[in-house]
Amino acid sequence: MKKTAGKILGTLSVLALIVALGGAMVVTRENEYKLIREFGRVSRVIDQAGLSFKIPFIQTVDTLPRQILLYDLAASDVITMDKKTMMSDSYVLWQITDPLKFAQTLNSSILNAERRIDTTVYNSIKNVISSMSQNDVISGRDGELSEAIMNNIGDSMEQYGIKLLAVETKQLDLPADNKAAVYERMISERDKIAATYQAEGQAEAKVIQNTTDREIAINISNAQAEAAAITAEGEAEYMRVLAAAYNTSERAEFYGFIRALDAARASLTGKGNTLILPADSPMASIFMGQ
Repeated sequence: MKKTAGKILGTLSVLALIVALGGAMVVTRENEYKLIREFGRVSRVIDQAGLSFKIPFIQTVDTLPRQILLYDLAASDVITMDKKTMMSDSYVLWQITDPLKFAQTLNSSILNAERRIDTTVYNSIKNVISSMSQNDVISGRDGELSEAIMNNIGDSMEQYGIKLLAVETKQLDLPADNKAAVYERMISERDKIAATYQAEGQAEAKVIQNTTDREIAINISNAQAEAAAITAEGEAEYMRVLAAAYNTSERAEFYGFIRALDAARASLTGKGNTLILPADSPMASIFMGQ
């Protein structure tokens, strides 16, 4: 009986030792912090991955995420500087950078942290957009708006051991009841701009056409004047050559005879024509065989 009792006691002792060792070990992963609490107060923060130990039954362990977290804000109305209502739908990337501050100010609660983030970011979005016109808000979607929101928040979340990495806008749109009117106004404005461009284009085209027509008229006039000068020069040259060819009385008489024959031939073209020549005409003597 004594041996049996001794074995049971030894077994219980081993089990108690195993339980005590199991309760004393703290395994910390790469993506987490471990907070060692003693009577509710944080006595130690473990921020390195590995195996650590605590006092069983006296010390407890809280786990906080170390990786980047995402918080999705609810869509809400914001008002621009020119009193236009817009719907803002954003999300936040954040991270716990000081687990001790986080535990002391937010009681190690992710839900409490998200509430703080929601209030801070929404107020910042509201303040930034209220200082901008609707057109500036729309044109700032490529990064300027997010940068302005982050600058407005500054380092206000560091007091909670939190760092905001980015505030991004998923959707920034008009309320459904305002979309139609705004789109119609935008279409009207674009139509006016298009009409202005079209009118300017037509005016410029008219100027170009008038300039081209004037240049064409000048070129045609110059060409006609040059052609007339060339024609006059040709006729003058023709008369000079003709005068040189018939510069004697015999040649002149022959030229006159040839011209008379041409005239006679022209007058006898067709049927039923009669040529009347004076008797002393040189041509008549040819026809008479004299």
